[in-house]
Amino acid sequence: MPESQYRARQVGAKTHEVVEYDRDDSLPGKPLHILIPGGLIALASLAVIVFVIYQTWFENRLDQSTGIILLVILAPFYIGGVFLFSYGYELYNIPRALRLTAIIVFVTVGFVVIVAVLFFVLSSGKSDFGSSSKKKSSGGSKPQARNVPSSSGGSGLPNLGPVVVLGGPGRTHTREVVKEVEVPVAPRSIDCPYCRRSYVPAEENYACPSCGAATPKELIEESQEPKNKDPKNLSNKQ
Repeated sequence: MPESQYRARQVGAKTHEVVEYDRDDSLPGKPLHILIPGGLIALASLAVIVFVIYQTWFENRLDQSTGIILLVILAPFYIGGVFLFSYGYELYNIPRALRLTAIIVFVTVGFVVIVAVLFFVLSSGKSDFGSSSKKKSSGGSKPQARNVPSSSGGSGLPNLGPVVVLGGPGRTHTREVVKEVEVPVAPRSIDCPYCRRSYVPAEENYACPSCGAATPKELIEESQEPKNKDPKNLSNKQ
């Protein structure tokens, strides 16, 4: 069996020699029938290996034990594919094919390790930069005041004032200020003690419009008290 006249690093001349050897029917063997399938197997296995490494040590979607087992299973396929490629590339010369296989596997492992380390360093550097920028932006926060709409409806209902939020790095305190709002009460109508006519003292100048009698003081106070006033207190006053 003829031996190759070119070294493996002479890619152009070596590839042309392998193609011419495969086309020559007088020579034994077809090196392209081994080189091409071996190269495809090696590339496919390497792609799956890189994917498993990424999913295991960068995305954390696979357990490390599972990732290591998959790598151990895929490694023989990659090395076998590289050997088939080298065996056809070196025209069936086993010693030279083994040496070329060792070189390719060593270079590939070194390349994958370098790329993985650089990717890990760059990704961790970006995450550290993002966390430091967030700390800087949150460190200079100032207290903010928020206004809560006040509730209204009846006399003496609580009114929520401004809520003061004191913000600092890592903690926030909230304080609510409660105010009492007095709602004015409309005057009530009373019955005249003489003619029993109903009227509002404030609207009739504190005199009965029917008999003209002056409104007693206790009835004036009664007309100015809220409607939900306890009737017992009114009876005590009278």
